[in-house]
Amino acid sequence: MRIRLKPLSEQVLVITGASSGIGRTAARLAAEEGARLVLAARDREALEDAAAECERAGGRAAVVSCDVAEERDVRRLAREAARAFGGVDTWVNNAGTSVYGTLEEVPLEDLRRLMDVNFWGVVYGSRAAVPLLEARGGGALVNVGSVLSERAIPLQGMYCATKHAVLAFTDA
Repeated sequence: MRIRLKPLSEQVLVITGASSGIGRTAARLAAEEGARLVLAARDREALEDAAAECERAGGRAAVVSCDVAEERDVRRLAREAARAFGGVDTWVNNAGTSVYGTLEEVPLEDLRRLMDVNFWGVVYGSRAAVPLLEARGGGALVNVGSVLSERAIPLQGMYCATKHAVLAFTDA
């Protein structure tokens, strides 16, 4: 079965981690093509700025303050995305964080937070996205990884572990 995606100008995209970096850039580029966007991140003010940038670029944008490490927040994101634009065509699990240091140096709570955001955020997002995508007859689920999904490096061992987990989850 070959999947055909709608042109961006006809799509509704959810992008987590949309307040900065890759997420914000992807949102702006999709907006330039006329996409409707649901932008999610923890920082409401940064999201509002990103939404204004997307609207200046030609898209329409709604914002949802959301911590992807909290399943209830991600379920709320899915509900609000469906309510804002009537459905979702592409869901991008992009939110992520990192820490630098040896396993002895980095506090366990920081390592747990890393796994909660980078891995569980993808799991929660994927589980929320699939019913919305199926309701529209298909679409795209994008789980953002890293070159470090396949290669561990010193001082970022736990980050690499989270991205290894995302790769295995996505492949499965």
